[in-house]
Amino acid sequence: MAFALPARIDVHQHIVPPVWAAALAARGLDSGGWAIPAWSPSGAIAMMDQQGIAAGVLSVTAPGVHLDTDRDAGALARAVNEYGAEVVKDHPDRFGHFASIPLPDVDAAVAEAVHALDTLGADGVVLMSSVHGRYLGDPDFEPLWAELDRRNANVFVHPAQPPMPLLPGTPAPLADYVFDTTRTALNLVLNGVMDRYRNVRVILSHGGGFLPYAAYRFSGLTSTVVAPDRSEEDVLRDLKRFYFDTALSASPSALPALLAFAEPGHVLYGSDWPFAPQAAGSYYNHYLETYPDYAPGQADAINRGNAEVLFPRLAG
Repeated sequence: MAFALPARIDVHQHIVPPVWAAALAARGLDSGGWAIPAWSPSGAIAMMDQQGIAAGVLSVTAPGVHLDTDRDAGALARAVNEYGAEVVKDHPDRFGHFASIPLPDVDAAVAEAVHALDTLGADGVVLMSSVHGRYLGDPDFEPLWAELDRRNANVFVHPAQPPMPLLPGTPAPLADYVFDTTRTALNLVLNGVMDRYRNVRVILSHGGGFLPYAAYRFSGLTSTVVAPDRSEEDVLRDLKRFYFDTALSASPSALPALLAFAEPGHVLYGSDWPFAPQAAGSYYNHYLETYPDYAPGQADAINRGNAEVLFPRLAG
């Protein structure tokens, strides 16, 4: 089946603000063993034109903005978000923006979310899957979820390096990120966040890690071993509230599992550029474009239509 569709909306595309790159360099940090690539608006637009992407929603990747102290994290988040807002202002038809949030400082995180959404016009927020060993279902993070729920916010969850040593010779994005995404998604469901805050739209990176593949393992064991007061259907309902992007996940083995599990309208296109180079994008686009078993209209929806619902500003 050909994938002859309107230009894509890419919900997993990264920005590299100079102030953020400098902050990482000053601390000797990278992105989970992955080098920080060069980035510019013109370079991003050139890639998008070559890959059939009409618009990209930009986000800062791991390790996010909380690199050491709360004070530094708040200042870095504000600088990063102002930079992203300026990029969107200069290219409003090509870019959206997920604002960075300085968790685990909850008060600063709430304040920055409000500022970014209300003043800077961000299209949502990006949260790392874990921050200094704490996952997104942490009860202390409840005020942030409540604020995001009040604002019907889009929340993009990007994986981080789990709180464990890297596997020797294996950067975290290669293997550990899919694990950390799955871990935080299950944490959000088991701690009731996905049930309590139904106005937020939570997008999981990379096809949700291995959540679609393991969802019925989670629901069956939760209801019989972990929390017998919850039924399998309750757990599956909350797991199915997630949205998923296709970045690095549109493969012959992963895509069928994702489409079998995700609710209609919950699968969105993602590239992961520039941390995934353009050649990787072409590799996964090929599988996305040649997948033989789409339902009528499903390919078009993944490519663009589902994202238009979440990001109506980019629908034009």
